[in-house]
Amino acid sequence: MLMIRELPTSFGRPDKIADLNNCAGGAVVFPLYDDNPFKLPRPPYATWALIAINVVVFLVMIGSPEGAQISVTMFYGVTPAVFTTTTLKHGVGFSDVTLITGMFLHSGWQHILGNMIYLWVFGDDIEEALGPFRFLAFYLLTGIGASLAYIAVNPNSGVPLVGASGAISGVLAAYLMLRPCAKVSVFVLRVVVRVRAYWVIGGWALLQLFLLAGQADDGVAYMAHVGGLAVGAILFLGLRPAGVKLFECMGRESMAFGSFSDGNQS
Repeated sequence: MLMIRELPTSFGRPDKIADLNNCAGGAVVFPLYDDNPFKLPRPPYATWALIAINVVVFLVMIGSPEGAQISVTMFYGVTPAVFTTTTLKHGVGFSDVTLITGMFLHSGWQHILGNMIYLWVFGDDIEEALGPFRFLAFYLLTGIGASLAYIAVNPNSGVPLVGASGAISGVLAAYLMLRPCAKVSVFVLRVVVRVRAYWVIGGWALLQLFLLAGQADDGVAYMAHVGGLAVGAILFLGLRPAGVKLFECMGRESMAFGSFSDGNQS
């Protein structure tokens, strides 16, 4: 999620947004696709719908006059001070709805592409595990929780917060719990490599904590990312159906490693 500290003269201007590294949370790592052990008996319509809504809203925004872009960002982004003070009133009179609308606003092409790639790769697995309606509830509640975490830490900020990465952070937490050993193809430093999900997502999560602790001043709301991770993990525990097991592959990985070690002892 991004904090719009400087309102853009154009949402497509790269000099007015955080670069793609920052939109992805400071990492030059882009997932391309993963191994899906489910046969996907039904397409992930909810994930596709979320991506479509985000893209349509973004295209409408960049096709609108500059004044309209600024107004929408100010009125429908999440502004912490609106929730915590009585002196600052919301432009449309209902601040609570921005906890949802802010998830569907993005500040530029790099911002939305970074978020939608992560949702495209990891969202379908969580939708398959939860079902489409539970997944939508999970996604929206995680995004709300991420924004509230940011508000709690920055209660007096008058800067609007926009982006889907708080909700997507929750999706990543759920994926890490569901299939940490799945191999994910990622593009890193101009090379495509296959690595376990726990390295990709675990490394990303640790980076968010590091940048949050270091108080990185790059326009990225790392507290929202960390909040989304925590809320997503808790919600996934509560919403997952009884038959969905967690960390199942970790035991197999440990056993395989143990067998390999035993076989090589002299």
